[in-house]
Amino acid sequence: MSYCRLPAFILGFHGCDASLKENLLLGRTTLKPSTNDYDWLGNGIYFWENDPDRALSYAQTLKDNPKKNQTSVINTPAVIGAVIDLGNCLNLFDEKNLQLVKNTYEFVVEYTNQNEKPLPENKLGKDLLLRNLDCLVINTLHELIKKTNKIQPFDSVRAPFWEGKELYPNAGFKEKNHIQICVINPKCIKGYFDPINNDY
Repeated sequence: MSYCRLPAFILGFHGCDASLKENLLLGRTTLKPSTNDYDWLGNGIYFWENDPDRALSYAQTLKDNPKKNQTSVINTPAVIGAVIDLGNCLNLFDEKNLQLVKNTYEFVVEYTNQNEKPLPENKLGKDLLLRNLDCLVINTLHELIKKTNKIQPFDSVRAPFWEGKELYPNAGFKEKNHIQICVINPKCIKGYFDPINNDY
């Protein structure tokens, strides 16, 4: 796994209410992990990699659809930036890590079959906006690592997502393609900052 570590800090952007942004910048609070059972990359603190525009549009979506946001109310959409050291990252651009997730899925299937439990599904449209299965698989992977102690626990998860409508007919690109970061170890967040572009 020695080649899996990414060599530098990355910039992550988190959409939130302006009051939370202010409190983060003043050091009055920290971001709390998301613990929904449909989180795309398991439980953790979520960021859009290098994309403050997407973070802001997501915050606006949560403001316009408050039922989608179970953690906090957004009255004034804002964006907070973070300097992140991904540490030991479950990077889902990496073949070994993808195989690790696949093996964990097979374990989950076997476990649910033996215990006669239903296997959760990813659902809600072609983008699968509720990813109960993926969330369970990734959370299970973290738990198995803790129990077996055979490999170093992951500090973060990083994954690409192809989301939204095609940019044009038969395109290989979609309107909402992005890289998502899920920070598991809060010590990976080295500091917060206010993006300098006034648009944010």
